[in-house]
Amino acid sequence: MFGVALEIKPSHFIQLRHEKKSVATGLFSQYIILPIVTLLLIVVITPPPGIALGMLLVAACPGGNASNFFSMLAGGHVALSVTLTAITSILAFAITPISFFTFSSLIPGLTTEIKSFDINFFDLFLNMTGILLLPLITGMLVLHYLPHVAAKIGKPIRSLSIILLIAFIVVALRNNFSVLSNHIFSIFWIVVLHNGIALLVAYFASKFFGNHEAVNRTVAIETAIQNSGLGLVLIFTFFKGNSEMAIVAAWWGIWHLVSGFAFAYYCKRKPIHAST
Repeated sequence: MFGVALEIKPSHFIQLRHEKKSVATGLFSQYIILPIVTLLLIVVITPPPGIALGMLLVAACPGGNASNFFSMLAGGHVALSVTLTAITSILAFAITPISFFTFSSLIPGLTTEIKSFDINFFDLFLNMTGILLLPLITGMLVLHYLPHVAAKIGKPIRSLSIILLIAFIVVALRNNFSVLSNHIFSIFWIVVLHNGIALLVAYFASKFFGNHEAVNRTVAIETAIQNSGLGLVLIFTFFKGNSEMAIVAAWWGIWHLVSGFAFAYYCKRKPIHAST
């Protein structure tokens, strides 16, 4: 999160002051459409509680910064992508626990499952403040007051972040190999379906709201590319390393890169015309 903040400038928010509908669409898709799509999918496929909670936690996480790269590849609205990632990352210390607890409470069986972990909203909120908000504020302050330092350390820190994410995924898969082997096909297809539906629904929702094609592509990518690394940290910290939740978050962290590249490649083959 510190690495993400080293790229967040006030200009990212100012330059979109005349594109309020685009920003509102992206936030609506991230905060409303994705959790609702997740809930409906859970109701339809009725996965085990651990898998359902993993799906909801991933949906409650902010957008991943890989989305900015995919927006660029797809010919999307890169400034919008950076802004949406920044906003969702900054607000995640409050939105992630609110979203997770709110939408989980709509499925009775999951409420009982959450109670078994012996956590509450306030504990999660306080820890999210330390995990997310403080590093973000620190990174933004470094960028503002020490831009030469930010320029020097930004790339190494972001590279380290990718290495840590890969390490988290490897550890999650290794420590939960028995669960992975038992649920490999179900979790594989659940994550693929979940991610694919999120991508398509977000794209067509943005199109329905009358946004430019570049905005549609970015909104879709921002909705489907989630910070699953944060999800894994929360699972290991608060959910006793729950195997099914960890596998969902770990596989999402792998799959959303595949789907992001595939969607961007498809979009790149379809140029955006001025009239679009």
